[in-house]
Amino acid sequence: MDHAIIWDAEFLTAPGAPQRFWCGPHDPDPVLFQIGAVRLGLSGAFDLGARFECVVIPRDRQGKPYPISEFVTRLTGITPARLAADGLELPDALKRFDAFTEEASIWAWGTDELNAIAVTCYLAGRLAPIPAKRFGNAPKLFVNAGIPLDDIHSLRSNTLCDYFGLAQPEARAHDALSDATGTAIALQYLLREARLRPADFTLPS
Repeated sequence: MDHAIIWDAEFLTAPGAPQRFWCGPHDPDPVLFQIGAVRLGLSGAFDLGARFECVVIPRDRQGKPYPISEFVTRLTGITPARLAADGLELPDALKRFDAFTEEASIWAWGTDELNAIAVTCYLAGRLAPIPAKRFGNAPKLFVNAGIPLDDIHSLRSNTLCDYFGLAQPEARAHDALSDATGTAIALQYLLREARLRPADFTLPS
């Protein structure tokens, strides 16, 4: 495969929910509502290619749409109006994302396939359409590149470019496409510096 997919997901949250593991009495389930992805070339100049982004209608366990809170809108920039206009149902969103990947390996800063796709599919009573074996955890690539483990543990997708002194115009934390792009730029840099090899993106890692 001549490219890898670098992706990110946003899922519902509330103030303090991550520290409570979404166990608070008023916390929403961590349901997927945005996917962003970038193609990273694995040959030549390791260019960044096509991009993918969609918003997903988040539904609760009874199948009713979750309201988008003001906190989530402030955090991600996604408004109820945008979801109403552009939101896709989960099966359509995942089908489009799968088609975009073209069977390439899929990497995120973390395990978003567990934190977003698996949880959301389970709550919707659906099987996840993309096999787990196609997903990789990008911090493992940074280990291969010789980045100190303590540094890796302190990094997030939206801080990678700053860590390496790389520019990312119009970066926005907690936007799935922006965070995926930041991770892709950092991985592109490590490939161009020969600290990673294309073979490193072959799963299992």
